[in-house]
This record gives sequence, C-alpha cells and structure tokens, in this order.
Amino acid sequence: MIHRSLYTAVWYVAAPFVALRLLWRARKQPEYLQHVGERLGRYTGLPPGPVIWLHAVSVGETRACAPLLHALLDAHPDHSVLLTHMTPTGRATAAELFGSLAPRVQSVYLPYDFPWAVAAFLRHFHPRLGILMETELWPNLVEACRQTGTPLAMVNARLSARSAKGYARAGALARKAFAHLSAIGAQTEADGQRMSNLGARYVMVTGNIKFDIAPPAPMLALGAVFRNRFGPQRQVLLAASTREGEEGPLLEAFARLCPPEVLLVLVPRHPQRFDEVAKLVKRASLKMQKRSKDVPVMADTRVWLGDSMGEMYAYCAAADVAIIGGSWEKLGGQNPIEASTVGCPVIVGPHTFNFKVVCEQAIEVGAAVRADDIEDAVEEAIEILANPPRRAAMGQAGREFAQSHRGATERTMDMLTPLLRGSRPQRR
Repeated sequence: MIHRSLYTAVWYVAAPFVALRLLWRARKQPEYLQHVGERLGRYTGLPPGPVIWLHAVSVGETRACAPLLHALLDAHPDHSVLLTHMTPTGRATAAELFGSLAPRVQSVYLPYDFPWAVAAFLRHFHPRLGILMETELWPNLVEACRQTGTPLAMVNARLSARSAKGYARAGALARKAFAHLSAIGAQTEADGQRMSNLGARYVMVTGNIKFDIAPPAPMLALGAVFRNRFGPQRQVLLAASTREGEEGPLLEAFARLCPPEVLLVLVPRHPQRFDEVAKLVKRASLKMQKRSKDVPVMADTRVWLGDSMGEMYAYCAAADVAIIGGSWEKLGGQNPIEASTVGCPVIVGPHTFNFKVVCEQAIEVGAAVRADDIEDAVEEAIEILANPPRRAAMGQAGREFAQSHRGATERTMDMLTPLLRGSRPQRR
C-alpha cells in the first residue's frame, strides 16, 4: 500500500531522472526544452475573466476535448478556458485548433506533481473548475484542489481492467485520489464501475465525447485533394497511428501480398518517428513519397508516408479501408471513431484494451473486423478492397455507428454545470 508521503518522496528522488528524460526527448523534439518553468509551477500572464481549467495531456486528448471546450465557452461567455498539457505536440495541437480563440483559450504545461508546484499553479490561475480529460490522475494535484476548494472533475473517463489493477496496487493513494474527485463522467458503465470500485463517489456514465467531433469541412476537402493526387484507379489502404514494431511486419506483408495498384498510406502515431519509418520503407525496397512534399503521387509509388499532424480525418476520408495501429503490439490500440465517422471500413488487431467497448461495438454492428496478426489484417484489407458491396456496407455501418453514439458533450455539461455553481452533481 502506497501513501502520498511516500509517493511525494519518490517524485523528489526521481527529479534528476525526470530532467534527464526531458533532455533525452529533446534530442528528437527540441520543444521539450521550452517553457520548462511551467513544469515547475512558474507562470506569467493570465487569461481574461474567471478561469475554467481543462487538462488534455497530449494530442489525442486535445483533439477529443474540442466539443467540450466549445460548449464551455458558449455556456460561460464571461469565462476563459486554460488548457494544460504534458507534451509539446499536445500544445501545438491546441494552437492549431484553438489559436483563433485567444485570449479566451490559452495553453500551458501542467506542472509535475510536486506539492509546491501544483500549489503554485492553483495560486496563479485560481481556476473555478478543473477538468481532467480521460484518466490523468495525479494524487498531489487532487489533494491541492481539495485543500483549496477547487472542484476537480474527470470527463470522458476510461479505465481498462488492466489499468484498474494497477491503481488497486497503489491502495490508499489511488482510493483517496478517486474519492476526492468532485465528479467523474465515464465513457461506459464498465469504466464507471471500475472507478467506483477504486473509491470514486460521484460517477456518471456520460459516453464518449469523441463521437461528438464532426469531421471538419476543411479536412474532408483535403481528403478529396489527397484522393485526387492518388489517381482514380488506385485503391488506398490506410495504416493509421502505427507504433514501433508494427511498421516492419506491415511493410513486409504489404510488399508480398498487395498488387501494385494498391497504395499504402502509412501514418505513424508519433511525429518523432517519421524519419525512422521512412528508413523502414526504404529498407523494404518500396518506392515512397511523403505527404509533406505536397506533390502528386506517381503511379509507381507504393507507400505514401503521412508525415503530418492533425490530418487523420483527411487520411481516413481518402482511404478505402483502414488498419488501426497500436493494436498488434500490446499497446491497447487507437480509437477507430475517426475512420468510422467518415465511412471508412476498419481493421483492428487483438490488443484493443484501451478502446475495448468502442472496438467491440464497431465490430458488432459491422463497421470493423478484428485480425489476429498484421498479415491477416493485410489479407482482410485485400478482401474488402476486392468486394465493393462489402466495403460500402461497412462504411455505412460506421457512419450510423458514430451517429448513434453522439450526445456525450451535452451529458458532460449537465454534470459540470452544478460544480461551477458550487454544488454537487447528482450521484449515479
């Protein structure tokens, strides 16, 4: 059983290694060495008016929070939203999505979970409400909010059985952190039950906010531009959000199984791996072009490397079928919602525990299929490409699936509004 004093001591012992990790990451992303003071609770400037603080750790959470952020701004026109992140790519995504909303929307780094750093953060910004996207739980931060009377909610919350076991091993540390949250909006009944079992007291099932993200019109238009570049005769296999250890087997299977008219659009999950993946493509002796070059795709090009950020809707809209990465290595998978929303058939691997319910539901309604390994996934993709009626049916099932699960943002706002008024939401 771990207590908060021991947890804090571990942070102090780990501090030199945390600094080294920043330096290590800065080798590939120099942005990690910018705004370092914020990670220690040192800030300048304030958003105008009362502050609602919304924590979105990285790219996925920042994109997912968009419907909620806009709903908060609309419902509370005198308030600003302070976005906090842990990664430079999350911060860059916020600038891309919400830069036009400045100064009402501003981004900073959330400090490391030292008691004095999180206390300084709260003293500087005095948020009227804190909102954690998904499952970012920092015990000292939760305790500081409790001591200052700052309501702190967790929204779009998900907790796999594997993660729940990890929290359970932390004992009182995790139980107190969950218990001191003012409210939790869980994606599913199972997520909510796991959090209740860990000590959470105010849990509601609000659904997945990501279903409320409408495909941006500019992204759909860009998808049409991509498709035109590929040429009308080419079939397009998208490998989306691939992770280390997946691209090598994927490229080998693609080169061996797919005919030349099939174009592989390969989009790694993390931008710092773009150059590494480009080397893997060359090693596989496949002719490659890069999205960043912004030129037409030649007929003999086999792989188009998606070395860009924030264009997944466009990639999905331009594809005939999508293999979703992170699910063949034991990494928990990635969200299939973007592909389903634009009617792109989905193939996932065996390891989708981070998005278990969403993937199972998509498979159940016929919007997705599961493949045991990457070679099976490529074979499944070839079969879908060769069967236009099946491809159309899967695409339509995906659109209907995404449409049927909308409404989480409204339910989340219903949960948060009492907290801004100083009262508790109704218990589940």
